[in-house]
Amino acid sequence: QVRLVESGGGLVQPGGSLRLSCAASGTIFSFNDMGWYRQAPGKERELVASTKGGTTKYADSVKGRFTISRDNAKNTVDLQMDSLKPEDTAVYYCNLVKNVINYWGKGTLVTVSS
Repeated sequence: QVRLVESGGGLVQPGGSLRLSCAASGTIFSFNDMGWYRQAPGKERELVASTKGGTTKYADSVKGRFTISRDNAKNTVDLQMDSLKPEDTAVYYCNLVKNVINYWGKGTLVTVSS
């Protein structure tokens, strides 16, 4: 059984930074895909960033601003978000893929507003 718990969301002004953290319980391997998705009001959930086996990928909209990092010993994945924009406002979800099953956290709200 896998459980994902996110933390670190909140309200930030445009241009500011936030760091999201996700802790996974259960047996996790470095080759399991872990990452972050987001869903803005009225929009579909979209990939923000993911990491698997040491490789990373980012949505074009966040490249150069967001950084994903993973600690396999602690089963955690973080998302450092810099130069935040109002369009980054969304609920951010931690995701893990294990044995072709997608696991999701409950989500954490990020609001970018002045």
